[in-house]
Amino acid sequence: MALVLMLAAAPVASQESRDARSARAKSLELNTPYVPPPGDALEHHAAGFAKIMCSAVFITGLDPDFAAENVGFFTGPYEQRAKFGKPIIDRAVKAVHITLPNGARRTARYLGDQGCVTLPVGKDSVNFTPVRVRSKLPAPPTQPWPMGDALPQEPLPAALDAAKVKQAVGAAFEPAEAMTAAFVVTWRGRLIGERYGEGITARTPLESWSMGKSLTAALMGILIKEGVYDLSQPAPIPEWRSPGDPRSKIRIADLLRMSSGLRIRAPQDPDYDPSGPYPDHVYLYTGSVNAFHYAATRPLQWPPGTVGRYRNTDPVLINYLVRLAVEKRGEEYLSFPQRALFDKIGIRTMVMETDPYGNFLLQGYELASGRDWARLGNLYLQDGVWNGERILPEGYVKFVSTPAPAWVADGRPIYGAFFWLNGEGSFPVPKDAYYMAGSGTQVALIIPSHELVVVRLGHYRGGAYGFQSLSNALAVLMEAVPGRK
Repeated sequence: MALVLMLAAAPVASQESRDARSARAKSLELNTPYVPPPGDALEHHAAGFAKIMCSAVFITGLDPDFAAENVGFFTGPYEQRAKFGKPIIDRAVKAVHITLPNGARRTARYLGDQGCVTLPVGKDSVNFTPVRVRSKLPAPPTQPWPMGDALPQEPLPAALDAAKVKQAVGAAFEPAEAMTAAFVVTWRGRLIGERYGEGITARTPLESWSMGKSLTAALMGILIKEGVYDLSQPAPIPEWRSPGDPRSKIRIADLLRMSSGLRIRAPQDPDYDPSGPYPDHVYLYTGSVNAFHYAATRPLQWPPGTVGRYRNTDPVLINYLVRLAVEKRGEEYLSFPQRALFDKIGIRTMVMETDPYGNFLLQGYELASGRDWARLGNLYLQDGVWNGERILPEGYVKFVSTPAPAWVADGRPIYGAFFWLNGEGSFPVPKDAYYMAGSGTQVALIIPSHELVVVRLGHYRGGAYGFQSLSNALAVLMEAVPGRK
């Protein structure tokens, strides 16, 4: 069940396709060792569960019993939760403790604007000083959408079928088992439909998972526009500077395209064996280590740019490059996204969580409201321009929404650069669509041909049902909204 939910927002290949990809990868494989992550798998599951509960309770505001049953199965698998004691919610210090069968305990603590962070074993604090991140934006009710939350009062444009828009919004919440928490639709930038689940509002930060990879792409895009980096340059990772290190040939574009070739184990690998060692892909969330350094010290499995694999090393390392660039300029890192991006496009609810060393884990540890994901989606829909200001470099949106060559070589033209592509028609919308996607069917879909952005967020347990309800809603929307002429 957990694997189904994990993959619910991404295309699932046939066994024949997986076998072919495995064979091709084997023919290109380099003779390097695989060293599994240290530590005990159950301990890592407990760390993940503690963080999930902490975020659900102290950021989203969910009831602890509801959260334990329904959210975040990716790093805290549901079937493992029964092995632990009941989560201890310490509201005085804003922490969550999970007790293992041997009496050991894992703790996640809420640190304000850095969200919830899992503490290292035996530690009661983190290795960085939390930072208050302040938005310079006025209160959202005082500004019109999209910079604020004040919506226009006039009826929807006549070009839209308002009844079908309403029908589509309703379809996104059926059946109840989908546990849809937020559904937001914009057309030509205008918010034309939205609805929220029980206890959720237009400003509730919700689990978003790997949608954060597309946010990471935007942060890198900003630095590229500023001339700090170039897509074609070798990624200047400090751990790769030794003479003759083959990883020094990995380009920034290879990392963005999930084609670095670094050797780890990830649940989306075509030959993944769940009975094997704990996957590094998940350890980068739960290990309570310096995630940037861990990712940077993995060896090459394939020559860079030859094999496409959905592995968290690549977005982690792009975030590493972001931190290196920001701090080299003498700027404060943890507030960089707010001042460089969020304040420019009206985002106020995004909570980006870190490892214990203050490194953003934007491969999936971030929470935001449906409206804020719609704002980010509209930045991409508008070719990286907002209110007349170019935020992302020219050609960058085309880059992220074009099939990555290594994925094409694998017979899967479904991934661009930290965006999934609708090239094989996973959703009932035109094939020019591309989307942010996170485990449990967290989706922000950009449909250029119809000038639409569609956001669906939901509680993790409902992910499989949510995929179908989202597909049903999209099919109705295609009847409600005209294509671009």
